[in-house]
Amino acid sequence: MNTIIGIQGITGSFHHQVAQEYFNQEFILDECLSFEELVDSLLAGKSDQAVMAIENSIAGPIIPNYALIDKNNLHIIGEHYLSIHQNLMALKGQKIEDIQEVHSHPMALLQCMDFLKKYPNIKLVEDKDTAETARRIQEKQLKGIAAIASKTASEMYDLEIIAPEIQTIKNNMTRFVIIKKENSFVPESEINRASIKFELDHKRGSLAAVLNVMSDCKLNLTKIQSLPKIETPWKYSFFVDVTFEKYEDYAKAKSLLNIMAEYFKVLGEYKNTKI
Repeated sequence: MNTIIGIQGITGSFHHQVAQEYFNQEFILDECLSFEELVDSLLAGKSDQAVMAIENSIAGPIIPNYALIDKNNLHIIGEHYLSIHQNLMALKGQKIEDIQEVHSHPMALLQCMDFLKKYPNIKLVEDKDTAETARRIQEKQLKGIAAIASKTASEMYDLEIIAPEIQTIKNNMTRFVIIKKENSFVPESEINRASIKFELDHKRGSLAAVLNVMSDCKLNLTKIQSLPKIETPWKYSFFVDVTFEKYEDYAKAKSLLNIMAEYFKVLGEYKNTKI
């Protein structure tokens, strides 16, 4: 029986590409047009695992997705990096001068803003998914409207690329995480990355003390992001990613942080994927 993999987007999207590369086996695709729908798919048992974008080298971390993972007690069991190539595409025969609107996911629009600023008369329209926008243009034969999506999407939905590689920074990487409803226990010998969350007492030096513990335990802090606690003004949750060479060093840090923090939670322990 094939595994069911949930993705944000449809066939031809970047999430679909990650699923193909990461799992490298036959699977059934569950297409979800929002990250909330993706989480619901996991919780309802419609999908066994899911692919979720978590940060981009240009636009930064997607903090709401960390919050979704945390709120729904999901588990990060792996990660995958994808080089993002954004292309402007439309119905065949059209040129850039014919385009009145560009539709795409807000992250894709943001990644291509330097190119789009050259055409101030073109209206930018945020949409749910890059590939779904490309499909809709073809299905409804929408003239004067272009999509920003992958080359795969242009081929799959028979659109013409009128401007290739329009992302502002050519080395544009997105990090995706693989999530499950239940934790998958990776052997300690393979674990060298973790995603954690903690909350601290609101007093001077509390964060510095935690960072010192991480340094003393030989953890490499790869990301730290604060998120306000809606129900408690002026208190914050910290979402942190760390890498390490020895699991024992991480285990020591984890036991200390569990004592130091008002609240401590592991979102995932998994294998670091080298770019």
